[in-house]
Amino acid sequence: MALDRTTLEFYAQEAAAYTTRGQKHSPHLDAFLKALPPKARILELGCGAGQDSEFMLAQGFDVRPTDGTPKIAQAAEQRLKIPVDTLLFADLDDADAYQGVWANASLLHVPKQELSKVIGLIYRSLTSGGVFYASFKAGQSDGRDQFERYYNYPSEDWLIAVYNAFDWQRVDVKSELGSGYDQKPTDWLHVTAVRN
Repeated sequence: MALDRTTLEFYAQEAAAYTTRGQKHSPHLDAFLKALPPKARILELGCGAGQDSEFMLAQGFDVRPTDGTPKIAQAAEQRLKIPVDTLLFADLDDADAYQGVWANASLLHVPKQELSKVIGLIYRSLTSGGVFYASFKAGQSDGRDQFERYYNYPSEDWLIAVYNAFDWQRVDVKSELGSGYDQKPTDWLHVTAVRN
């Protein structure tokens, strides 16, 4: 499954509010793009309203935006004027297809016991030297927030161990205080990995 049904239902119900928040692209996106060659092929997992894909497209990258919620994918498609696939993480079946995978605040909803499998699928989808970025809300044990959304809430050590099951050139983790949709202070883990 690789995604919690209650969480998907939340995003389906809140699609209009979630896609009209006027967000800017992630500040971590600039560093991600600098690590890629010009016009690189990028997969975005969990594109939401499409602001990050919009920024990447404007920079000349070849982007495939996807989201697991059909209503959100449709809203992003209207914004971006290109196809946005409805894709659940466990259904990713590409191999050696992307020079970059961008998963900003999306893999944090993958059930903890399935995260290794999903990261393995992403690893397989990357070309040699491909760059993978993902962000997670840090914690010690998985659970739900005030909206009943599931989060895996990994610790930094646990997350590094999951990544290290695969053959990366390097895995870099940056811890940062921020917030999210709930506007609450949040400890974030920003992970960038480069495939061998």
